[in-house]
Amino acid sequence: MTEKTYAVLDRPEVQGVLFYPRREAGVPRLVSGVHNVRIPVDGDLSVGAKIYAAQPGAPVIVYFHGNGEIASDYDSIAPLYTALGITLFVIDYRGYGASDGEPTSSALINDARTSFRQVRDVLADKGVGGGDLYVMGRSLGSAAAMEVVDTCRDDLAGLIIESGFAHTFALIERIGYLQVPGAEEARDGFGNLEKIARADLPTLIIHGERDWIIPVGDGIDLYEASPAADKTLVKVPGAGHNDLLMAGRGLYFNAIAKICGRTETAD
Repeated sequence: MTEKTYAVLDRPEVQGVLFYPRREAGVPRLVSGVHNVRIPVDGDLSVGAKIYAAQPGAPVIVYFHGNGEIASDYDSIAPLYTALGITLFVIDYRGYGASDGEPTSSALINDARTSFRQVRDVLADKGVGGGDLYVMGRSLGSAAAMEVVDTCRDDLAGLIIESGFAHTFALIERIGYLQVPGAEEARDGFGNLEKIARADLPTLIIHGERDWIIPVGDGIDLYEASPAADKTLVKVPGAGHNDLLMAGRGLYFNAIAKICGRTETAD
């Protein structure tokens, strides 16, 4: 398979729509069971990440967040995962959090697969004994997660997509009021639909029914394109793009617990 290039998505005007980088403020807090790490991705460049450890041998969700978030934003959310017996491993993009460099679409894709291939070693270095690996992408992070599935399939037990997009340039036009003349999804886009169509591992798609940033139709398109025999689409009633946990926390975490083989939450 010829490696795809992302020159169109790396144009400055497109990057200005896709990325909203924010640096880590101050010195990261030292908390038991939470590890701040750096993962080399390209020469001297490294990306930052945070490991929120559950018990030894727990399944691990490698998580790629949205375009306006950083790993430390998950300090308050991670305990909901660890309470289910799931280790959460949140990886930042270049220019975000404690990472080096500046974000580009090419870097996002490169760093996703490069950092994922080091997850086991990073966990071991921090004394975190991990079980099965799952990859999860939220919003823009769905492109990173889909790249991991497409290139590291044999190392994965499952795929989770939250508020993910199926159509790159429709998203850019919707959120940035920017048309990219001549751009084609197959040639120039992230190719999420194409990639998920090759992913036959257990898959969970979670989407808010009232999401106007990435409409629920994108989640449905991803679900229908997936060839997985074990796949689930969870549509959260009343939820938009950024309030799924407020609108349907129980529904959300029951679905995540199930795909990871953990005990479901009652709330």
